[in-house]
Amino acid sequence: MFRIGHGYDVHKFGGDKPLILGGVLFEGEQGLVAHSDGDVVLHAVCDALLGAIAKGDIGHHFPDTSDEFAGADSKELLQSVMALVGKEGYQLGNLDVTIVAQAPKMADKIEGMKSVIATISDAELSQVNIKATTTEKLGFVGRKEGIAVHAVCLLQKLS
Repeated sequence: MFRIGHGYDVHKFGGDKPLILGGVLFEGEQGLVAHSDGDVVLHAVCDALLGAIAKGDIGHHFPDTSDEFAGADSKELLQSVMALVGKEGYQLGNLDVTIVAQAPKMADKIEGMKSVIATISDAELSQVNIKATTTEKLGFVGRKEGIAVHAVCLLQKLS
């Protein structure tokens, strides 16, 4: 049996936190405003996984109204979500992530992001794809006001 999930998240630039995307630090770049560490990539991935197992969304499991999750490391949130995926009897088949950002440049960080996600998901690198695109300077992304991320996953029943 297979399950498909889609996740989407947006965060605006600002604040004093470092920029972390896909569990990878982007040195010297403006961070994102968020209750947790603001890792918009891992948040979208969590939402895709939660959607696939019909368990709500990241805000339900890790509310931004809770002090417990203030400054939370999104890698730990993904670990918790993957534990739920396993408890439901599924494993990652594949994951496809699209980062929509005018800045910063992503190319040299993508393999690191794939590695972080694959390790946490107990998956092979070949099961995780991450790509980045711009909006050709259109909209809030094009004005460099924030970053949006789409994630789609396929889960398969554990054998």
